[in-house]
This record gives sequence, C-alpha cells and structure tokens, in this order.
Amino acid sequence: MDQIRRDFRLSNSGLKAVQQASEKQEQMNDSSFIAATQPSISRYSLLSRRVGVSVFFILHGLCFASWASRIPTIQEQLQLNEAALGTILFALPVGFFVSLPFSGWLIARLHSKKVVLLSSTCYSLSLIGIGVATTGVQIAVSLLLFGFFANMLNISMNTQAVAIEQAYGKRLLASFHGLWSLAGFAGAATGAWMISHNIDPFWHFVCIACVFVPGLAFATRFLSPGDRTTKEKQSLLALPDKSLLGLGLIAFCSMMVEGAMFDWSGVYMSKVVQATRDHAAMGYSAFMIAMTTMRFMADAIAARFGLRRTLQLSGSLATTGLLLAVVSPQFAPALIAFALVGMGVSAVVPMVYSAAGQSTNMAPGIAITAVSSLGFMGFLIGPPSIGFIAAAATLRGSFIALMFMAIAVVLFSTLQRFPADRR
Repeated sequence: MDQIRRDFRLSNSGLKAVQQASEKQEQMNDSSFIAATQPSISRYSLLSRRVGVSVFFILHGLCFASWASRIPTIQEQLQLNEAALGTILFALPVGFFVSLPFSGWLIARLHSKKVVLLSSTCYSLSLIGIGVATTGVQIAVSLLLFGFFANMLNISMNTQAVAIEQAYGKRLLASFHGLWSLAGFAGAATGAWMISHNIDPFWHFVCIACVFVPGLAFATRFLSPGDRTTKEKQSLLALPDKSLLGLGLIAFCSMMVEGAMFDWSGVYMSKVVQATRDHAAMGYSAFMIAMTTMRFMADAIAARFGLRRTLQLSGSLATTGLLLAVVSPQFAPALIAFALVGMGVSAVVPMVYSAAGQSTNMAPGIAITAVSSLGFMGFLIGPPSIGFIAAAATLRGSFIALMFMAIAVVLFSTLQRFPADRR
C-alpha cells in the first residue's frame, strides 16, 4: 500500500513537472514568437524603421481625428439635419469596406512600403477634398475616398509594423496603436482650438495635410523595403483560412464592443446613468484614456504571459466592465466600468493583427486584410445592433448583449491555436 502511495505521488509530481515545462515552453515560444525571416540588420536601422512606422501611425490618427472633430461644423455649414448627416456619414465605412480586398492584393503586388506612400498621400489629399466640398453629395464622395485610403493606409502600415516585430523578435504592435490613440487626442484638441478661433474646416485640413508632407518625406525612407511572401498566388478576394478565421472572430467580437462604445457610451451615460450634459462625455473619455494607456502596456503583458492569456484577460476585463455598467448604473461605477471596457478592447486588435501577420499560408498584408474584414464587420454591426436591441428592450439590455460578445472573445481565444503555440 505504501509503495502504491509513493508511486502515485511520483506520478503526480511528474505530471505537474510536465505541465510546468509545457507552460514555460509556451511562454518561451511566445517571447520569441517570430521566426528569423528577415536578414540581420543593425540596432540603429531597427530603431529607424520603428520610428518611421510610428510616424505613420501618428499621422493617421491625427488626420482621422481632425475630420471627426469638424463634423458639427460641417453639418452647420451645409445645414444638414440628423438624417441627412447620418446618410452622408455612412459613406465613410463604405469606403473602408470597399478598400479591404484592394489593400491586401495591392500590398502583395507592390509591397507595403509603396502602398503606405501611395495611400498616405491620397489620404491627406482626400481630407482637403472634404474641406473643399460644398454639397452633401460632394461630402459623401470625399468621405468615400477618405475611408478608402484611410483603411488602405491602416492595413499597409500594420503590415510594416508586423515586419518590425519580426526584426525585433518581440511584440510591439499594441504600442504602435497606442501612438495612434495619442495622435487622436492631439487631433481632437487641435480641432477644438480651430473651432474656438472660427477657422474654416478647409484651412484646418490644409494645415493637417501640410503636416503630412514633411512627416511622409521623413518617414518613408525608413520603412522596411519588402514584405515576407508566400508561394501561393494571391487573389483579389482572399478569404481567411481555418487559422485566420478564429482570429477574425476574436476581432469581430471585440470590435463590435469597441464600435458600440464609440457611439453609445455618451448616450448610456445620459439616458441610463442620467449624467448631466457636461458630464455625459466623461464615460467616453474614461473609455479612450484607459484604452490608450493599456495599449502601451499590452506588449509587455503579452511577452510575459503569452498571447492567449492576454486575450483572455482582455475579454474578461471588457465583460466585467459591461456587467458593472448594467448592474450599477451610477456615475462613478459607470466611469470605472467604461475604463475597464477600454482596457479590455485595447489589445485585441493589435494582438490579432500580429498573429495574422505570422501566417504561413498568406502574405502578411493579405492575412491582415482577411482578419480585418471580419473585424470591421463587427465594428459596423455593433452600433446599429445596440440601437435595435435598445428599441426592442432597453439600452441596459443592449449592453448585456455586448457582454456576451466580450465573453465570446475569451472563448474564441481559448479555442484558437496561435502561431506561437505550434510545435
């Protein structure tokens, strides 16, 4: 009997040792998650490339926030009612969606460096086009082009960021997205200053475009000259394979929550929490500040705990925040709740893009496009879904539906097989 007990303890200890070794190996795989696919380059060249890519993330965020900050001014100038404005604004996501297949295909053909140069130039010019427009139709056409080139730049600069990760051998993508968020704050502040000084949107947008020119000229020469390629022929409409489908579903669920928070956090604070008009925007501010801050921490967290656990933590934080907002709709708890949601969604998209960029079946640009397509559908579906559910039930009920999307992030992350897990 004693011998049996000793054998059992030994076998149990052996099992624990195997489990610990497996967890350690997974963390080691994740910390060195990128194969040495790029030639050895100097530390100075690595830093230069990182700075170059960072500039484009900053310019992208600055440009997009500049447009968003002048929407009320443009509505007033063109005397648009809410219905007309909503119809015109729909041209922006249409432009995003139309660009998806072209972006990945063009990156695979020309390489991301050339597409970054092309799309960033057209992106800044299309911003000026919005300022030039004097009718609703002209605004809609300009927004369609603005969305088209905004998303093309988004995918191509994320492809460049994945190449930087490969060269460094560590996670960096979330910090790039953090720079985008910081630039968004700067763009919104610049817009507020322009409005307070009664500066026309056209001249505002010309100033932003002028910032683009030296930034583009400086940063383009530091970009990675080529992208990793695959032997498979890339078609214009690339569908995600089995491994990318799981990543796309994670992005879909997270971006559905994110899109809903962008459009409905202020409404929730006003109608459910019953915050004053001056305080209603603080829920959105708490969400954005937490999301931006967490993006600068997410890379280190993923390096320490692994991609799977980071995404599981992200979904859990978003779930907790949404649950708190529903069960305790008071001002202080709601601010904490929206901050938790911001922390939860902050790392998901950059981490999913990073994993997609390691695909062995598709070129990075195509893979990121395929995952982005599913994620962007969630971003589009989220806001109107909240409105439909709120109309059928209550706004609090619609946030419960969002909570299930956050739970799905945890579940899909648990089931997904990430590139670093392949042994």
